[in-house]
This record gives sequence, C-alpha cells and structure tokens, in this order.
Amino acid sequence: MTVVAHDRIDSVLDTAQDVLTRRAGSRVRVDDPEDLGGSGRSTVLRVRVADNPLSIDRTVVVKAFDDHSSADQVLREIASYRYATALPSSSRPGPQLLASDLDSRILVLTDLGDGRRMPDLLASTDVDEVRRGVSAWGQALGRMHAATFGGEDDFDTLLRVSGRRGDRKRTAPICSSGIDAQAGEAVRRTDDVADEIGVTVPDEFRAVLDAGLALFDDGRFRAFSTSDVGPENILINYDGVQFMDYEWGAFRDATLDVAYALTTFPSALSGPASDRVAELETALADAWRSEVAALWPALADDRTLRSLLSTARTLWVWLGTYWILESDTSGHDWALHTADPRVVTARWADLARMSHDAVVRDVAGDVGRALQRLWFE
Repeated sequence: MTVVAHDRIDSVLDTAQDVLTRRAGSRVRVDDPEDLGGSGRSTVLRVRVADNPLSIDRTVVVKAFDDHSSADQVLREIASYRYATALPSSSRPGPQLLASDLDSRILVLTDLGDGRRMPDLLASTDVDEVRRGVSAWGQALGRMHAATFGGEDDFDTLLRVSGRRGDRKRTAPICSSGIDAQAGEAVRRTDDVADEIGVTVPDEFRAVLDAGLALFDDGRFRAFSTSDVGPENILINYDGVQFMDYEWGAFRDATLDVAYALTTFPSALSGPASDRVAELETALADAWRSEVAALWPALADDRTLRSLLSTARTLWVWLGTYWILESDTSGHDWALHTADPRVVTARWADLARMSHDAVVRDVAGDVGRALQRLWFE
C-alpha cells in the first residue's frame, strides 16, 4: 500500500467533495481517508461520507489521477465505468460510478468493501476452494461478456460524450486501450526477441501471434472487457467476483480475457493447487463457456475453444516475455507483467502443455529451454 502525502490527500478530498456535491445537488463532506494504494499514477482512497444525502453511500472509493496521466486515459476509465454502471445489476462486473470529472481527473465509485482478494484465494491449499474460485471468475467474465455483446456502438458513444468539456466536443482521437499497442510492438519485435534468446521462430508461429493481435480489432466474440482481468484486480465479496480498475476498458474478442486469466493465475497457486493446474484451467474456461454458450454456440465445440484460447494465450505469453527481456516499464501496472524469470518460463511450459497446435508446442518448448539457459545456467 502506498503512503500518500497529506497535501495530496487533502487535495483529493476537496475535489471529491466538490464533485459529489454537484452530483447530489446538496452539500457533501468526506473525511477519514484510507489509502487503498494506486498504480503510481493515481491515488485511491476509501472515504467516509458525512453530511450524507440519502442517495450517497456511507463510504465511497475515490480514484484521482496525477497531472502526468493522459486525459484520454482518464476519459477511457470514466466512459468504461459509465458503460458498466448502466448494465443490469446482475451483470455489472464491479463497482458503480457515482460521480466523475474529466478536468479534475477524478472518479468516485461505490465501495466494494474489503472482501477477499483473488491472489489470497489462489494461494489456498484447499484445491476445492480454489476450483470454486476460478469457476466463479470464469462465470463473472462470461456474464460481463454476454451482457455487453453488441454494445460497442454504445460504448463508443460514451467515449465521445464523456469527452465533452463545456459546450465543446472533443476532436482529438480517442486513445486505444493501451495493451493492444504494446502487444503490437511485441509482435513487431519478434525477430529481436528471438535473436536475443537464440531461437528460430517459424512463419507459422508468427501467424499465430498475428492472429492473436487481430483479436483486439476483430474476432467473432467481441464484448466489453475491463482489460486487466488478472488476479490482482479481482475482489470476492458478498456479491461474488468483482473486477476492479477499468483504466483500459475496451471492446475486444472475449477469448482474450479468458486466455489472460489462464496465463496469469498459475503463478499465484499454492503447491497442492499447482499440481492440478490443468484441472483448474478447464474449470475456469468451462465456467466462462457456460455463460456465453447460448450467445456463441460455436464455442460448444471443444476444438474451436481450445484453438482460440491457445492463440490468445500465445500472444499474452509472448508479450510478458517481451516485457521482461526488454526491461519495458510500460507494462508494470498489469497483472501480466512479472520480473520473475521463473514465472515467465513456467508460462511457456504451461502453453506447451495446453496447446493443441504443434507449431505452438514446439516453439514454446524451444523458448522455454532457451530461457532456462539464459537465466538459470
């Protein structure tokens, strides 16, 4: 948890009060701030709402971006929360947006409470408990995807409307979701990465990376995603699995989310759970499929699902490897990012185990062995 300077806290509290007062239509005062940590670019506080109008919760969470954060980045998070808040309550992926101000770079959200963090659940030695947790994770992803399929035009409209300032409409291009640009850079640098670790990457493998990259802009199963759906951004409370941090919310192929979860959760598992990682992966993917099968019947075919998840997972594993090899700082806020070589090599072993694509299996084995030599011999 970060230690936030008192003057920064006071500034955030003053701004939050002003934003809530405008939203409530009557005076709102907040106090008793609790630092919940932030990304380095943001301050996140839980505060008590005093002088409490009936429409405002007793405690709320305030997220304030610093002056170095892009306005487009703040805009995307505001629009993402507005979009998700408008969903039926049973389909909302996380907290609701209570108030926001683009110029002040601040959002006020409902408080999800303390709950249980997904990394803590994954670390349990009770494998049945872990299985229930990853199944709930998959179901929550599926509910979000099923509820938002076909809503891309509405989301794009919210991006434009949320960017209005006074009577002016924003004319600057709306930023991308961030991770797609970084994945694109990693794919373009395939030769550099392969040369650095001493492996040969065939054209067939490059085609898999290109297909994974295309899932951001195309794909048959497009739906809304909060984007960083890794364990660190999941809280389990009385309402179930809750996704936090909508900073890079976007529409993309839903299989990217499932593959992201499959890529990021194994490193958090306890020893007993790690021994049954394949079973847990199947539980997560099947739980997701159960929520979207009626919408996307093609996914009932196991071969189709495995192929899609293998493609998306290959892209994520490649991106995580690119980050650690290139010492890139842009991915440090993402659950996919790791500075631990053991996690990266384990991801390649997992990819080789789960993929039914012979080319992916062979390259995964080659890269895994090359990284072992690079880091551990």
